Amino acid sequence: MAITPKISSRSDVPPFRVMDVMADAARLEAQGRHIIHMEVGEPGLPTPEEALARGRAAMEAGDTGYTLALGRDSLRERIARQYGEVYRLDIAPARIIITTGSSAAFTLAFLACFDEGDQVAISRPGYPAYGRIMKALGLAPLDIYTGPNTGFQPTEANLADADDLAGLLVASPSNPTGSVIHPDRMAVLGQACAERGIRLISDEIYHRMTFDAPAATALAVNDDAVIINSFSKYYCMTGWRIGWMVVPENLVRPIERLTQNFFISPPTISQVVAEATFDCEDVLDDRVDIYAANRDIIMSALADCGVENIAPADGAFYLYADMSAFTADSQQFCTDMLEGAGVAAVTGLDFDERDGHRFVRFSLAGSTADMEEAARRLRAWLPGQRL
Repeated sequence: MAITPKISSRSDVPPFRVMDVMADAARLEAQGRHIIHMEVGEPGLPTPEEALARGRAAMEAGDTGYTLALGRDSLRERIARQYGEVYRLDIAPARIIITTGSSAAFTLAFLACFDEGDQVAISRPGYPAYGRIMKALGLAPLDIYTGPNTGFQPTEANLADADDLAGLLVASPSNPTGSVIHPDRMAVLGQACAERGIRLISDEIYHRMTFDAPAATALAVNDDAVIINSFSKYYCMTGWRIGWMVVPENLVRPIERLTQNFFISPPTISQVVAEATFDCEDVLDDRVDIYAANRDIIMSALADCGVENIAPADGAFYLYADMSAFTADSQQFCTDMLEGAGVAAVTGLDFDERDGHRFVRFSLAGSTADMEEAARRLRAWLPGQRL
Protein backbone atom coordinates (compact mmCIF):
# COMPACT_ATOMS: atom_id res chain seq x y z
CA MET A 1 0.00 0.00 0.00
CA ALA A 2 1.39 3.38 -1.00
CA ILE A 3 2.29 5.86 1.73
CA THR A 4 1.26 9.44 1.07
CA PRO A 5 4.26 11.80 1.21
CA LYS A 6 4.07 14.49 3.84
CA ILE A 7 3.27 18.19 3.43
CA SER A 8 5.69 20.45 5.24
CA SER A 9 4.64 22.26 8.40
CA ARG A 10 6.29 25.44 7.10
CA SER A 11 3.57 25.67 4.43
CA ASP A 12 0.86 25.85 7.10
CA VAL A 13 0.28 29.60 6.95
CA PRO A 14 -3.10 31.33 7.21
CA PRO A 15 -4.86 32.47 4.04
CA PHE A 16 -4.91 36.13 3.04
CA ARG A 17 -8.58 36.94 3.72
CA VAL A 18 -8.67 39.77 1.20
CA MET A 19 -8.52 37.13 -1.54
CA ASP A 20 -11.69 35.54 -0.17
CA VAL A 21 -13.41 38.94 -0.28
CA MET A 22 -12.34 39.32 -3.90
CA ALA A 23 -13.88 35.92 -4.71
CA ASP A 24 -17.15 36.85 -2.99
CA ALA A 25 -17.26 40.17 -4.84
CA ALA A 26 -16.67 38.41 -8.16
CA ARG A 27 -19.57 36.06 -7.38
CA LEU A 28 -21.93 38.99 -6.84
CA GLU A 29 -20.68 40.75 -9.96
CA ALA A 30 -21.41 37.58 -11.95
CA GLN A 31 -24.99 37.91 -10.70
CA GLY A 32 -25.18 41.45 -12.10
CA ARG A 33 -24.42 43.40 -8.89
CA HIS A 34 -22.27 46.53 -9.06
CA ILE A 35 -19.53 46.28 -6.43
CA ILE A 36 -17.26 49.08 -5.25
CA HIS A 37 -13.85 47.50 -4.71
CA MET A 38 -12.15 48.78 -1.56
CA GLU A 39 -10.55 45.49 -0.56
CA VAL A 40 -7.42 45.34 -2.71
CA GLY A 41 -4.30 47.44 -2.21
CA GLU A 42 -3.73 48.01 -5.90
CA PRO A 43 -3.67 51.28 -7.85
CA GLY A 44 -6.84 51.77 -9.85
CA LEU A 45 -4.97 53.36 -12.76
CA PRO A 46 -2.66 51.56 -15.20
CA THR A 47 1.08 51.79 -15.74
CA PRO A 48 1.80 55.10 -17.53
CA GLU A 49 1.57 54.85 -21.30
CA GLU A 50 5.06 56.24 -21.92
CA ALA A 51 6.54 53.44 -19.85
CA LEU A 52 4.41 50.83 -21.63
CA ALA A 53 5.66 52.11 -24.99
CA ARG A 54 9.25 51.51 -23.96
CA GLY A 55 8.36 48.01 -22.86
CA ARG A 56 6.74 47.27 -26.21
CA ALA A 57 9.81 48.59 -28.02
CA ALA A 58 12.07 46.36 -25.94
CA MET A 59 9.98 43.30 -26.75
CA GLU A 60 9.98 44.12 -30.45
CA ALA A 61 13.76 44.48 -30.29
CA GLY A 62 14.02 41.02 -28.73
CA ASP A 63 15.28 42.25 -25.36
CA THR A 64 13.75 39.29 -23.53
CA GLY A 65 16.70 37.30 -22.15
CA TYR A 66 18.10 37.09 -18.65
CA THR A 67 19.70 40.11 -17.06
CA LEU A 68 22.38 40.04 -14.38
CA ALA A 69 21.14 38.56 -11.11
CA LEU A 70 21.28 41.96 -9.42
CA GLY A 71 19.38 43.61 -12.27
CA ARG A 72 20.10 45.93 -15.19
CA ASP A 73 22.89 48.39 -14.49
CA SER A 74 20.93 51.27 -16.00
CA LEU A 75 17.98 50.70 -13.65
CA ARG A 76 20.25 50.38 -10.61
CA GLU A 77 21.95 53.63 -11.56
CA ARG A 78 18.62 55.39 -12.04
CA ILE A 79 17.36 54.26 -8.63
CA ALA A 80 20.59 55.42 -7.00
CA ARG A 81 20.11 58.81 -8.64
CA GLN A 82 16.59 58.92 -7.21
CA TYR A 83 18.00 58.68 -3.69
CA GLY A 84 20.00 61.81 -4.40
CA GLU A 85 17.05 63.66 -5.91
CA VAL A 86 14.46 62.73 -3.27
CA TYR A 87 16.45 62.09 -0.07
CA ARG A 88 19.73 63.94 -0.71
CA LEU A 89 21.65 60.71 -0.17
CA ASP A 90 24.67 59.56 -2.18
CA ILE A 91 24.04 55.83 -2.70
CA ALA A 92 26.34 53.73 -4.86
CA PRO A 93 24.46 51.85 -7.59
CA ALA A 94 26.32 48.71 -6.49
CA ARG A 95 24.18 48.73 -3.31
CA ILE A 96 20.94 48.58 -5.31
CA ILE A 97 19.48 45.13 -5.96
CA ILE A 98 16.55 44.65 -8.34
CA THR A 99 14.07 42.00 -7.19
CA THR A 100 11.00 40.13 -8.42
CA GLY A 101 8.64 42.39 -6.52
CA SER A 102 9.06 43.40 -2.90
CA SER A 103 7.92 39.90 -1.88
CA ALA A 104 11.17 38.44 -3.22
CA ALA A 105 13.06 41.26 -1.53
CA PHE A 106 11.65 40.33 1.88
CA THR A 107 12.57 36.67 1.36
CA LEU A 108 16.10 37.62 0.34
CA ALA A 109 16.48 40.06 3.23
CA PHE A 110 15.29 37.54 5.83
CA LEU A 111 17.58 34.82 4.46
CA ALA A 112 20.62 37.08 4.20
CA CYS A 113 20.23 38.82 7.56
CA PHE A 114 18.95 36.15 9.96
CA ASP A 115 19.49 32.55 10.96
CA GLU A 116 16.86 30.00 11.86
CA GLY A 117 15.28 30.83 15.20
CA ASP A 118 16.26 34.51 15.17
CA GLN A 119 13.67 36.84 16.63
CA VAL A 120 12.50 39.76 14.46
CA ALA A 121 10.06 42.39 15.70
CA ILE A 122 7.13 43.45 13.53
CA SER A 123 4.25 45.83 14.22
CA ARG A 124 0.73 44.72 14.99
CA PRO A 125 -1.37 45.67 13.04
CA GLY A 126 0.84 45.10 10.03
CA TYR A 127 1.09 43.50 6.63
CA PRO A 128 0.47 39.78 7.27
CA ALA A 129 3.05 38.40 4.85
CA TYR A 130 5.93 39.69 6.98
CA GLY A 131 5.39 37.24 9.79
CA ARG A 132 4.19 34.43 7.56
CA ILE A 133 7.31 34.54 5.38
CA MET A 134 9.44 34.64 8.52
CA LYS A 135 7.73 31.59 10.00
CA ALA A 136 8.06 29.65 6.74
CA LEU A 137 11.81 30.41 6.81
CA GLY A 138 12.16 29.27 10.43
CA LEU A 139 12.42 32.72 12.01
CA ALA A 140 10.54 33.88 15.11
CA PRO A 141 8.43 36.99 14.45
CA LEU A 142 7.71 39.03 17.56
CA ASP A 143 4.52 41.09 17.45
CA ILE A 144 4.78 44.61 18.82
CA TYR A 145 1.39 46.13 19.51
CA THR A 146 1.11 49.64 18.09
CA GLY A 147 -2.00 51.73 18.50
CA PRO A 148 -3.28 55.29 18.73
CA ASN A 149 -0.90 56.21 21.56
CA THR A 150 2.14 55.62 19.33
CA GLY A 151 0.58 56.61 16.03
CA PHE A 152 0.40 52.94 15.03
CA GLN A 153 4.21 52.79 14.80
CA PRO A 154 6.88 51.18 17.05
CA THR A 155 8.98 53.14 19.51
CA GLU A 156 12.42 52.77 21.07
CA ALA A 157 10.70 51.49 24.22
CA ASN A 158 9.50 48.46 22.27
CA LEU A 159 13.13 47.56 21.55
CA ALA A 160 14.13 48.02 25.17
CA ASP A 161 11.35 45.65 26.23
CA ALA A 162 12.43 42.88 23.83
CA ASP A 163 15.20 40.42 24.71
CA ASP A 164 17.55 38.80 22.19
CA LEU A 165 16.18 40.72 19.21
CA ALA A 166 17.98 40.18 15.90
CA GLY A 167 15.87 42.49 13.73
CA LEU A 168 13.19 45.14 13.54
CA LEU A 169 10.94 45.58 10.53
CA VAL A 170 9.20 48.93 10.12
CA ALA A 171 6.84 50.19 7.42
CA SER A 172 6.24 53.86 6.69
CA PRO A 173 3.70 54.61 5.32
CA SER A 174 2.26 51.39 6.62
CA ASN A 175 -0.28 48.88 5.45
CA PRO A 176 -3.01 48.77 6.79
CA THR A 177 -3.00 52.08 8.66
CA GLY A 178 -1.29 54.54 6.32
CA SER A 179 0.63 55.92 9.32
CA VAL A 180 4.06 57.47 8.82
CA ILE A 181 7.09 57.40 11.11
CA HIS A 182 8.12 60.98 11.89
CA PRO A 183 11.75 61.72 10.91
CA ASP A 184 12.71 62.32 14.56
CA ARG A 185 11.31 58.96 15.60
CA MET A 186 12.97 57.25 12.64
CA ALA A 187 16.28 58.73 13.79
CA VAL A 188 15.75 57.38 17.32
CA LEU A 189 14.81 53.92 16.03
CA GLY A 190 17.77 53.87 13.65
CA GLN A 191 20.20 54.83 16.42
CA ALA A 192 18.69 52.34 18.87
CA CYS A 193 19.08 49.52 16.35
CA ALA A 194 22.67 50.53 15.65
CA GLU A 195 23.57 50.57 19.35
CA ARG A 196 22.03 47.14 19.98
CA GLY A 197 23.26 45.42 16.81
CA ILE A 198 19.67 44.97 15.61
CA ARG A 199 19.18 44.78 11.84
CA LEU A 200 16.70 47.42 10.75
CA ILE A 201 14.58 46.50 7.72
CA SER A 202 12.43 49.30 6.36
CA ASP A 203 9.48 48.67 4.05
CA GLU A 204 9.23 51.85 1.99
CA ILE A 205 7.00 50.65 -0.84
CA TYR A 206 4.49 53.46 -0.17
CA HIS A 207 7.07 56.23 -0.32
CA ARG A 208 6.16 59.10 -2.66
CA MET A 209 2.56 58.49 -1.52
CA THR A 210 2.23 60.84 1.47
CA PHE A 211 -0.25 63.69 1.80
CA ASP A 212 1.38 66.21 4.11
CA ALA A 213 5.15 65.69 4.34
CA PRO A 214 7.53 63.24 2.61
CA ALA A 215 8.29 60.00 4.42
CA ALA A 216 11.79 59.65 5.89
CA THR A 217 13.96 56.79 4.69
CA ALA A 218 15.68 54.66 7.32
CA LEU A 219 18.78 54.84 5.15
CA ALA A 220 19.31 58.43 6.30
CA VAL A 221 19.69 57.34 9.93
CA ASN A 222 21.19 53.84 9.76
CA ASP A 223 23.57 52.90 6.97
CA ASP A 224 23.31 49.21 7.88
CA ALA A 225 19.54 49.26 7.30
CA VAL A 226 18.01 47.17 4.53
CA ILE A 227 15.56 49.22 2.48
CA ILE A 228 12.81 47.48 0.53
CA ASN A 229 10.82 49.28 -2.13
CA SER A 230 8.68 48.42 -5.12
CA PHE A 231 7.35 49.75 -8.39
CA SER A 232 3.91 48.35 -7.55
CA LYS A 233 2.27 51.21 -5.68
CA TYR A 234 3.43 54.75 -6.58
CA TYR A 235 4.59 53.58 -10.02
CA CYS A 236 1.39 51.56 -10.72
CA MET A 237 3.17 48.34 -11.73
CA THR A 238 1.64 45.66 -9.46
CA GLY A 239 1.43 42.89 -12.06
CA TRP A 240 4.92 43.51 -13.40
CA ARG A 241 6.42 42.09 -10.17
CA ILE A 242 9.43 44.36 -9.89
CA GLY A 243 11.00 45.92 -6.81
CA TRP A 244 14.35 46.83 -5.31
CA MET A 245 16.51 46.75 -2.21
CA VAL A 246 19.21 49.06 -0.89
CA VAL A 247 21.65 47.09 1.25
CA PRO A 248 25.02 47.59 2.96
CA GLU A 249 28.01 46.63 0.83
CA ASN A 250 28.69 43.49 2.86
CA LEU A 251 25.22 42.11 2.03
CA VAL A 252 25.43 42.58 -1.74
CA ARG A 253 27.32 39.36 -2.51
CA PRO A 254 25.29 37.14 -0.13
CA ILE A 255 22.05 38.40 -1.67
CA GLU A 256 23.48 38.02 -5.16
CA ARG A 257 24.24 34.35 -4.46
CA LEU A 258 20.74 33.80 -3.10
CA THR A 259 19.17 35.55 -6.10
CA GLN A 260 21.20 33.46 -8.54
CA ASN A 261 19.82 30.29 -7.01
CA PHE A 262 16.28 31.36 -6.13
CA PHE A 263 15.28 33.60 -9.04
CA ILE A 264 18.19 33.73 -11.57
CA SER A 265 17.28 37.33 -12.38
CA PRO A 266 14.36 39.75 -12.16
CA PRO A 267 12.06 39.95 -15.24
CA THR A 268 13.71 41.83 -18.06
CA ILE A 269 10.82 43.73 -19.65
CA SER A 270 9.56 44.72 -16.20
CA GLN A 271 12.93 46.36 -15.58
CA VAL A 272 12.71 48.30 -18.85
CA VAL A 273 9.24 49.58 -18.00
CA ALA A 274 10.25 50.36 -14.41
CA GLU A 275 13.15 52.52 -15.55
CA ALA A 276 10.83 54.42 -17.86
CA THR A 277 8.40 55.26 -15.06
CA PHE A 278 10.95 57.69 -13.61
CA ASP A 279 10.10 59.91 -16.58
CA CYS A 280 6.39 59.81 -15.69
CA GLU A 281 6.44 61.30 -12.21
CA ASP A 282 4.20 64.27 -13.05
CA VAL A 283 1.44 61.82 -14.00
CA LEU A 284 2.13 59.68 -10.95
CA ASP A 285 2.09 62.64 -8.56
CA ASP A 286 -1.34 63.58 -9.92
CA ARG A 287 -2.53 60.12 -8.92
CA VAL A 288 -1.35 60.65 -5.35
CA ASP A 289 -3.56 63.75 -5.30
CA ILE A 290 -6.46 61.48 -6.25
CA TYR A 291 -5.73 59.18 -3.30
CA ALA A 292 -5.69 62.19 -0.97
CA ALA A 293 -9.08 63.32 -2.28
CA ASN A 294 -10.42 59.77 -1.92
CA ARG A 295 -9.22 59.68 1.69
CA ASP A 296 -11.14 62.83 2.51
CA ILE A 297 -14.32 61.55 0.86
CA ILE A 298 -14.38 58.27 2.78
CA MET A 299 -13.24 59.76 6.09
CA SER A 300 -16.08 62.26 5.86
CA ALA A 301 -18.62 59.54 5.13
CA LEU A 302 -17.40 57.36 8.01
CA ALA A 303 -17.45 60.34 10.39
CA ASP A 304 -21.02 61.16 9.34
CA CYS A 305 -21.97 57.58 10.23
CA GLY A 306 -20.40 57.78 13.68
CA VAL A 307 -17.03 56.09 13.07
CA GLU A 308 -14.80 57.97 15.50
CA ASN A 309 -11.48 56.11 15.59
CA ILE A 310 -9.47 55.92 12.38
CA ALA A 311 -5.72 55.42 12.22
CA PRO A 312 -3.77 58.48 11.01
CA ALA A 313 -3.88 58.04 7.25
CA ASP A 314 -0.80 60.11 6.42
CA GLY A 315 0.07 58.15 3.29
CA ALA A 316 -0.49 55.05 1.16
CA PHE A 317 -4.15 54.56 0.17
CA TYR A 318 -5.84 52.96 3.17
CA LEU A 319 -8.15 53.78 6.04
CA TYR A 320 -7.99 51.49 9.07
CA ALA A 321 -11.19 52.12 10.97
CA ASP A 322 -12.35 50.92 14.39
CA MET A 323 -15.85 49.59 13.73
CA SER A 324 -16.54 48.31 17.24
CA ALA A 325 -19.60 50.58 17.52
CA PHE A 326 -21.11 48.49 14.72
CA THR A 327 -19.73 44.98 15.17
CA ALA A 328 -17.68 42.61 17.30
CA ASP A 329 -16.91 40.48 14.25
CA SER A 330 -15.37 42.53 11.45
CA GLN A 331 -15.13 39.53 9.14
CA GLN A 332 -18.88 38.97 9.25
CA PHE A 333 -19.37 42.74 9.06
CA CYS A 334 -17.42 42.86 5.77
CA THR A 335 -19.56 40.03 4.41
CA ASP A 336 -22.71 41.90 5.40
CA MET A 337 -21.42 45.18 3.94
CA LEU A 338 -20.61 43.48 0.65
CA GLU A 339 -24.07 41.91 0.45
CA GLY A 340 -26.02 44.87 1.86
CA ALA A 341 -24.17 47.87 0.43
CA GLY A 342 -22.14 46.45 -2.44
CA VAL A 343 -18.93 47.74 -0.86
CA ALA A 344 -16.01 45.31 -0.60
CA ALA A 345 -13.51 45.89 2.22
CA VAL A 346 -11.38 43.58 4.34
CA THR A 347 -11.42 42.57 7.99
CA GLY A 348 -8.66 43.79 10.27
CA LEU A 349 -8.00 40.15 11.20
CA ASP A 350 -5.71 39.95 8.17
CA PHE A 351 -3.44 42.50 9.85
CA ASP A 352 -3.98 41.82 13.55
CA GLU A 353 -5.11 38.38 14.65
CA ARG A 354 -5.69 39.55 18.23
CA ASP A 355 -7.61 42.84 17.89
CA GLY A 356 -8.46 42.94 14.19
CA HIS A 357 -12.01 41.73 14.84
CA ARG A 358 -12.82 45.38 15.66
CA PHE A 359 -11.26 46.93 12.55
CA VAL A 360 -11.92 47.18 8.81
CA ARG A 361 -9.41 48.29 6.18
CA PHE A 362 -10.76 50.34 3.29
CA SER A 363 -8.59 50.76 0.20
CA LEU A 364 -8.78 54.20 -1.43
CA ALA A 365 -7.00 53.22 -4.63
CA GLY A 366 -10.04 53.34 -6.91
CA SER A 367 -11.43 56.24 -8.89
CA THR A 368 -12.88 59.28 -7.16
CA ALA A 369 -16.24 58.49 -8.76
CA ASP A 370 -16.17 55.07 -7.10
CA MET A 371 -15.24 56.61 -3.76
CA GLU A 372 -18.13 59.06 -4.02
CA GLU A 373 -20.52 56.20 -4.74
CA ALA A 374 -19.04 54.19 -1.85
CA ALA A 375 -19.58 57.18 0.44
CA ARG A 376 -23.22 57.41 -0.65
CA ARG A 377 -23.76 53.70 0.00
CA LEU A 378 -22.05 53.79 3.40
CA ARG A 379 -24.16 56.75 4.53
CA ALA A 380 -27.29 54.85 3.52
CA TRP A 381 -26.36 51.47 5.02
CA LEU A 382 -23.96 51.91 7.91
CA PRO A 383 -26.11 53.81 10.46
CA GLY A 384 -28.55 50.91 10.54
CA GLN A 385 -25.78 48.55 11.69
CA ARG A 386 -24.94 50.39 14.94
CA LEU A 387 -25.00 48.06 17.96
